[in-house]
Amino acid sequence: MSSPNNPNETTYISMSPAALAARGTDVSLVGAHCQYPPCNQLDFLPFKCQSCSQTYCSDHRTEDGHDCSQKGAWATRRRLAEQSKASLGGHKPVRDRDVLYAKPCAEGTCKTTIGTSLVPGVHCNACRRDYCLKHRLEEDHDCKSKPPVGARASALAAQQAAITTKATSALERLKLWGASKKEQYKDSRAAKAAGPSGLNAKGQTKLVAVNTLKKTAKGDAKIPPEKRVYLYVEAENETAKAKIPKGEFFFSQDWVVGRMLDSAAASLQVQNINNRSDKEEDKLRVFHVEGGRILDFGEKLGTALVSGNTVVLLRGVGAPEDLIKV
Repeated sequence: MSSPNNPNETTYISMSPAALAARGTDVSLVGAHCQYPPCNQLDFLPFKCQSCSQTYCSDHRTEDGHDCSQKGAWATRRRLAEQSKASLGGHKPVRDRDVLYAKPCAEGTCKTTIGTSLVPGVHCNACRRDYCLKHRLEEDHDCKSKPPVGARASALAAQQAAITTKATSALERLKLWGASKKEQYKDSRAAKAAGPSGLNAKGQTKLVAVNTLKKTAKGDAKIPPEKRVYLYVEAENETAKAKIPKGEFFFSQDWVVGRMLDSAAASLQVQNINNRSDKEEDKLRVFHVEGGRILDFGEKLGTALVSGNTVVLLRGVGAPEDLIKV
């Protein structure tokens, strides 16, 4: 091995096998012993750990592989270097909390890991969260309903009040719509009880609409036809943004409202976190237009609804017992 005190000598590490052979040195001496104590294997292509600066064989080259005493030191230096690099040229310095690390996308239903070299992630300045490319736009992650991370309590309270006001306003609009349909709902119930001979002009029109609905509605084909309830389903625009705003579906009359809600939300692509949040402002509810009320999650569809009815999904309006029915 060359002496470090002689400036004319080439260092051991940088000297090639060909150069050593030319000087009469045994080529088998090129390489280094793995410095992981249990190993000590001679490796001709050793690896240097950038955290502890020790040399290891291919089997122990990773920090976990040799129980690195300074695990993570290299990653920390790289992050600090990236921050310094980003601050050059008049750009705003990158703060530690702005750096993306490997973590799940902040959209609740997404399982994508962001903060990697392949999926860097996108930071939303409105809600101060990080998302994958699919959910980077505000409307794709329901940004308006999310309080900004780190926001002050007063700001959070103001935002929550705005969300509650919006939900209440949406509910009032639906109640007005429901009031206009309530008589039609009563007529359809009376006609159903009276049989075919009791149908008036309105009843005949309703019957035609239901027959048309049965031809276009989508649902689980395993549900027997005699058990099906055919419904018009919509998502309220302000509180329950959907990729598909409305649709025609059928469900089993034996299902409860909660199960129907889950199925309808999936079909309309509405974010549904009812099973993951205890906050009422996060919960989706089902408004029965003809009945003019919010349905309880445990109600049976066959009892609460009839084919041809319209239900609307909306968020943050409160439980049925907290609301005044029309």
